[in-house]
Amino acid sequence: MQFQNAEPFRIKVVEPIKRTTRAQREQWIKEAHYNVFKLHADHVYVDMLTDSGTSAMSSNQWGGVMMGDESYAGSKSFFNLQRSVEDITGFKFVQPTHQGRAADFIMAQLYVKKGGYVLGNLHFDSFKGHAEIAGAIPIDLIIEEGRRVNSIEHPFKGNMDIEKLNAFIKENGAENIPLIIITVTSNGNGGQPVSMENIRSVSEIARANGIPFMIDAARFAENCYFIKQREPGYQDKEMIEITRELFSYADGCVMSSKKDGLVNIGGFICTRHEDLFPQINQLAIINEGFVTYGGMSGRDLEALAIGLYEGIQEDYLSYRIAQVAYLGDQLAERGIPIIKPTGGHGVYVDAQQFYPHIPQSQFPGQALVVELYRTAGVRGVELGSCAFSKKDPKTGEIIYPDLEVVRLTVSRRVYTDRHMDVVVNALEDVYKRRDQMKGLRITYEGPILSLRHFTARFELLT
Repeated sequence: MQFQNAEPFRIKVVEPIKRTTRAQREQWIKEAHYNVFKLHADHVYVDMLTDSGTSAMSSNQWGGVMMGDESYAGSKSFFNLQRSVEDITGFKFVQPTHQGRAADFIMAQLYVKKGGYVLGNLHFDSFKGHAEIAGAIPIDLIIEEGRRVNSIEHPFKGNMDIEKLNAFIKENGAENIPLIIITVTSNGNGGQPVSMENIRSVSEIARANGIPFMIDAARFAENCYFIKQREPGYQDKEMIEITRELFSYADGCVMSSKKDGLVNIGGFICTRHEDLFPQINQLAIINEGFVTYGGMSGRDLEALAIGLYEGIQEDYLSYRIAQVAYLGDQLAERGIPIIKPTGGHGVYVDAQQFYPHIPQSQFPGQALVVELYRTAGVRGVELGSCAFSKKDPKTGEIIYPDLEVVRLTVSRRVYTDRHMDVVVNALEDVYKRRDQMKGLRITYEGPILSLRHFTARFELLT
């Protein structure tokens, strides 16, 4: 009998949320041009749009907020953060930024060159956008199991394909590849983890070819927990031992701290190369502020210094991963097609299987997002034909992504399993009516294709 399967915390402060009517939601989503990014947050009942910046902070973190040092230069809160990051990652040179995208920008300025190839396991939208703006070509080299929904037998579907990596370098030349970056966990295909063995192998290839190797560490703690659970030789290691080894293979990392840092704002870029750090500092000063605050307030620096340690606590991670698995298991029991196994930060519904009659040109993922909101006020996000389509540079034709999914992210320490039940029941209702659903037409996409899902406008097909 289990006696220790509850949340490893007590709820001390609550935030009211309100139920709305179907008629209200129909009106609101129409006014938002069928893009849930444009909805008012107080019109949402269960918000699963993102796990970025939506965590609940602990009492220790809120205590740290009161101790934040707001000095412009040399803030003691910066040095507290620097010590936390160095202890957990091993990187001595730490530059805070206001969020992960700012760290991505600095990384792109450091490494990316026009016409070069940036290799990754599965690029996500923010750095992919930076690379494209800089004139580079992002290349996804994730293993084939990572491109499929139901390859349950593979525990690390975020791995980079080593054979493809070697072949690409040989064919295109290391001099034309300014950067290799691995995202842990892999956000684009379900929060799937990357094995330590794979990270080690990629690192060896990068160093042998003189190519810088970085880690997108937004969800590093969840990835390290999966390593502890699934990879031989790590079951008896402490979490901080695993994090230190993971980062030891890279030249540096970027992080959106709004995920596994358990804070509402912030990020950083790290390097182990002292000669690069002045350039990083200068880029931060131009775009973020002075180097010891980097676009963050002292109180937020302090909360992050504490949150990084809380994010690698094993009892918290056990609860965290179990709640996501609970949501996935409940959906799978009802026949709803999801990416298996469930990943670290959310459940990804396969919209192509959900709506097989809607072609990707009519955005089946977005259609599901809209209908889920109209049904129950649950806000998810499409990661498919709107978010990840690209144009053939020669023909101009649209190339659709392998995966057409709807991401249902679970905010950290925010919702209970009863909220997960609301989502399950709503999706089950939508699934029973799936044959009635039609697709959408995009009416506005903005100037940057890879970022259009944030601002796109749609209309329903009739």
